[in-house]
Amino acid sequence: MTPLELLTELEPVAESNLNRHLSLAKDWHPHDYVPWDEGRNFAAMGGTDWSPAESGLSEVARAAMITNLLTEDNLPSYHRLISESFSRTGAWRSWVDRWTAEENRHGIALRDYLVVTRGVDPVALEQARMICVSQGVDDPTGTGDHRVLHGVAYVTFQELATRVAHRNTGKVCDDPVADRLLARVATDENLHMVFYRNICAAALDLVPDATLDAIAMVIRNFRMPGAGMPNFRRNGVLMAKHGIYDPRQHLEEVVLPVLRKWNIFERTDFTAEGERTREELAAFLDQAAKDVIRFEEQRDRALAREAARRER
Repeated sequence: MTPLELLTELEPVAESNLNRHLSLAKDWHPHDYVPWDEGRNFAAMGGTDWSPAESGLSEVARAAMITNLLTEDNLPSYHRLISESFSRTGAWRSWVDRWTAEENRHGIALRDYLVVTRGVDPVALEQARMICVSQGVDDPTGTGDHRVLHGVAYVTFQELATRVAHRNTGKVCDDPVADRLLARVATDENLHMVFYRNICAAALDLVPDATLDAIAMVIRNFRMPGAGMPNFRRNGVLMAKHGIYDPRQHLEEVVLPVLRKWNIFERTDFTAEGERTREELAAFLDQAAKDVIRFEEQRDRALAREAARRER
């Protein structure tokens, strides 16, 4: 089945899931989630510029908030890639445009919160945004394939991963305003994930082997869409070290629940080729579980050393 034929077959599913999304999504407004009375002018308007002492966020919370926001900022690239994978007509276009508008709202709200509360350096944040958006994103799937199957498999896992990261970021901010805002964003991300997960489920019914191959490739090569942003590795390590998004969460809260929802290891409609792919995926997941334990042992030792240094 060609990509165009697949999109045509899946369009009724896209339309029904778009209607489902619109019936469940709640309108909300970024200005209702920002403590405007904490705001004041910066130097260019007669006030004072940002200093680190003004931030009420911990180093970990700042790293997570910046990473989350810069991820949302790269929306132009995501819109382009999804539009190229899908279609600019019918339900596909309606979904992509609606999704883009909702994701843009996340960036607006997060930036307003951080600037008003002086949670991060706004100059450094803008410089990072310019770098991040200027370089864009070409292949977030890590597979080298932008077609619909790899695309919907990737965004299913990515939207769920983003939901987990946003929700956990809210918890470490130690600010009920930030927690409320990020919980609202996480709710949107979950609805987005369900749309893509349902599309991928329908694709599994239509072309099981090809869809499983795309899913397995995405899982093996998965990386978050912000991988090219400034300080991504440093911030990612901080987030993993402090339980905002770590390998166990990726495996147990993102990958495995989605695979169970798709009944990947119970299905009986794969050919011999699909069975080989499933066996390879199972072996990869077994190794990933071992890697989780190894990471946690290393993390615990590193945290213990840091605690000992602080005591001295």
